[in-house]
Amino acid sequence: MEIKREERHHAGAFYIEDDGKRQGEMRYLVRGNVMNIYHTEVNPELGGHNWGFKLVEAGVKYARENGLKILPTCTFAKSVFDRMPAFGDVLVEDYE
Repeated sequence: MEIKREERHHAGAFYIEDDGKRQGEMRYLVRGNVMNIYHTEVNPELGGHNWGFKLVEAGVKYARENGLKILPTCTFAKSVFDRMPAFGDVLVEDYE
């Protein structure tokens, strides 16, 4: 499985698909130069393979490549940022 991205206007998602069925996704909105990660979900059957982390990591890579900052309003994405100081370069500065 690989991570793919789709985007329409200011909304998008990074997702994983297996046999044509979406097995996980991280949804975001972009306003100006801020990418708000507001939802992350992975099929429980895929547990133990860090797919949720990999989806957030893909968002971080995308933000870096496109000059965006990330505001993680999704509780899972927030927990990833709390554990990964290396992602701090793309975190919105006034985030708490």
